[in-house]
Amino acid sequence: MANALQQLIRERLDRKGWSYGDVARRGGIPRSTVHHLATTDRVVRMPQSATLEGLSKGLELPLDTVRRSAAEACGIHVYGSPGTARAADPEVDLLIASLQKLSADDRRHVAALVESLLDRTPKK
Repeated sequence: MANALQQLIRERLDRKGWSYGDVARRGGIPRSTVHHLATTDRVVRMPQSATLEGLSKGLELPLDTVRRSAAEACGIHVYGSPGTARAADPEVDLLIASLQKLSADDRRHVAALVESLLDRTPKK
């Protein structure tokens, strides 16, 4: 079964009649990258922002759509849905989604770090 990113790429290629090379040229990314993302069964880590931006441009799809598919392919659930009132912040979404993958002990460490950052007195 194809992962979410594979499905997105394949459906777009089929619908538009494009090749991996077409997407790569439009997006300014290597053809091998497009091929890898379209054919790999398991995405082990989130692609870099520049790769997602190039893929979005190459596929002529919104960046949020590509980012969400990539996150899902990595096993990361991105909270919220496109079009919600909350302003989209990919870093916040990725941080929230990534917490599920941490151990309970690691989550406590992250929580302590966040608390310490929030309690800092602003420098004057």
